[in-house]
Amino acid sequence: MDRVIQKKKWSTKRLMTIAGISGVVILVAGSIYFTSGKSKLNVDTERITISEIKKGPFQEFIPVNGVVMPLTTIYLDAVEGGRVEEKFVEDGADLKKGDPILRLSNTDLELNLANQETAVYAAQTQMQISHNNAQQNTITKLNQMADVDNAFKEAERIYNLDKKLYEQKAIGLQEYKAAENNYNYQLRRKRLTTQILKQDTILTEQEQQQASEQYAHMRSTLELMRRKVADLTVRAPIDGQLTSMDAEVGQNKNRGEHLGQIDAQNGFKVRVDIEEHYLSRIYNGLKGDFTFANKTYKLVIKKVFTQVTNGRFQVDMQFVGDIPKGIRKGQTLQIRLALSDETTALLVPKGGFYQQTGGNWIFKVSEDGKYAYKVDIQLGRGNTDYYELLQGLKPGDKVITSSYENYGDIQELVLKQ
Repeated sequence: MDRVIQKKKWSTKRLMTIAGISGVVILVAGSIYFTSGKSKLNVDTERITISEIKKGPFQEFIPVNGVVMPLTTIYLDAVEGGRVEEKFVEDGADLKKGDPILRLSNTDLELNLANQETAVYAAQTQMQISHNNAQQNTITKLNQMADVDNAFKEAERIYNLDKKLYEQKAIGLQEYKAAENNYNYQLRRKRLTTQILKQDTILTEQEQQQASEQYAHMRSTLELMRRKVADLTVRAPIDGQLTSMDAEVGQNKNRGEHLGQIDAQNGFKVRVDIEEHYLSRIYNGLKGDFTFANKTYKLVIKKVFTQVTNGRFQVDMQFVGDIPKGIRKGQTLQIRLALSDETTALLVPKGGFYQQTGGNWIFKVSEDGKYAYKVDIQLGRGNTDYYELLQGLKPGDKVITSSYENYGDIQELVLKQ
């Protein structure tokens, strides 16, 4: 006869399930319990930097590098192309204005000059011949005018005489009419000759003026050609030192090609590279300073080049007051460029904390120096040494300014000596 087997109420499987669920609940509860308070971390004070908040002078500036350059530089380019025939000086020579530097040769240019000179001399000869012919023609016309005037006066005299005789019945009508016709003819002839002489004079003057203008133009062209040939000898435009000379005997240089430069000995300037995001804050008159031979010297921006290249733009700065003795062209200077006037502010020393906090909070050390806790702060401008503190701390407070990279979400640091 079969027997009913009763099912066990607390099986092993059920007990294990209940134990697992209970463990998870305990872990969650423990986690909530232990994380509900502040997370702490023990920190050795020898491994961190503790700084004090102080009130003092603050000026916003950026560190930049500048290269010493001559105050005035004149670039030498080939006005006309040609072959380098002769070098009178070498790179680095001190020159006076007008000193020859090198000589180029250009056969085509020299041949054009010779042709232009020949054309000018031919035009001058032709103009002289035309002038002589015009004078001879004028003399001929004046002689003709004299003859016509004499014939008119004689015809007028006979006409007046015959008129009186005719009125007195001393001569006949035909003789009087002959004298009258001759008088009228000579009068018309004189008027015509006078008009021809006047027109001839005007025409002669116009031809002479045109010939003179043409000759003057040819002379001007000749002078231009002579200057071009003279430019084949490159001369120093100012007193200064020849630098960056790029020409050797036998080398061909094209028109406009760079030959070198003259650096005037009237002082120095500093060419400075600056990151482009400062462009809107840089203007003429901003000042900077640098240290040279244990002495501080001042500079001021005189020119801003707004063209941005590779994320940077340039400015020219000039010395204010003394120029350092022994400074040389091409020397690099480390400059502090001021972006604001000097003011009094609360100062937070710069440190690695900013990379993790963005300047929004900082670890403040307690008065007994045993622990540090987070406080919210607001930072303003900065320079290479300090941040400007706007709010969150007061003078005398001590803060940790070293890196927070290993602190994660720690809320409180326990400081161990």
